[in-house]
Amino acid sequence: MTSSDMKEGLTLVQRLSAHPDSRCWFVSWSPTGTLLASCGGDKAIRIWGREGDSWECKSVLQDGHQRTVRKVAWSPCGNYLASASFDATTSIWKKKDDDFESLTVLEGHENEVKCVAWAPSGNLLATCSRDKSVWVWEVDEEDEYECVTVLNSHTQDVKHVVWHPTQELLASASYDNNICIYKEDDDDWVCRATLKGHTSTVWGLTFDAAGQRLASSSADRTVKIWKDYSNESGQGDLSWKCICTLSGYHGRTVYDVAWCGLTGAMATACGDDSVRVFKEDDVSDPDQPIFSLSAQVSKAHSQDVNCVAWNPKEVGLLASCGDDGEIAIWRFQSED
Repeated sequence: MTSSDMKEGLTLVQRLSAHPDSRCWFVSWSPTGTLLASCGGDKAIRIWGREGDSWECKSVLQDGHQRTVRKVAWSPCGNYLASASFDATTSIWKKKDDDFESLTVLEGHENEVKCVAWAPSGNLLATCSRDKSVWVWEVDEEDEYECVTVLNSHTQDVKHVVWHPTQELLASASYDNNICIYKEDDDDWVCRATLKGHTSTVWGLTFDAAGQRLASSSADRTVKIWKDYSNESGQGDLSWKCICTLSGYHGRTVYDVAWCGLTGAMATACGDDSVRVFKEDDVSDPDQPIFSLSAQVSKAHSQDVNCVAWNPKEVGLLASCGDDGEIAIWRFQSED
């Protein structure tokens, strides 16, 4: 870390050359926290596991896609991995012993699939695309996938989808600067809330552990925190309001934001090559929370940082990846 960086905070554990000569777009921890999946511009998916004190590549999933793999997501049970690609398809991989086999390919989007995410039940999968749509797929016991709805609530490229941690509630982020929140209503999925406030593309979304708040990151260089007031309104529609904006910290686009379910710390990935961690003040008002910068590494990657991901089981373990094709594993140590 440079002298301008926060001293308590982030210690580099290991740097991995994950996708040489291409961008590493995304990293995702398995539910047990023992495996890390990465994907990149080399059309490959790599699975990383711990060997003693270091992380090693356990397997490489190739030939599943014809173009860049943009996102990967583990099923809640950890036995399946989904990958979203610029070739307009989503591949489903099944874990078999220590390897993965291609199970099925989901087709239908008109062009690049930008993100894929599993619902907490494992029975639903969401995909989104440059074609401005969000698709919800249903999975049956025979591992058959059926598209149950196509949602066209955005007017531009949809960058990201994320499920609520406990409910079947879905959020999407778009190039149209908006966030949409969907819920099933009489067997039909509908957009129940549109969150407006960002002045440029929304790239990343993350719920807190309870699912009562949603953080969004944007090309407007801010992170916004939204709170669910639906139960208080008593109305049919969902009610989410922006209660906090983190501005002045990021020099360029904030590509990703991740809320740690174990500690409540929030990490960001930025186009200024930095990784930052914010912590919420203990005495802050729930309706007007205050987040402070707790740690920062200015040159976390030699190029844009694309993704940050907290390990779901090991406190303080954070992975990041960037346009330099590398994964960095960090340990976050809070002062308290």
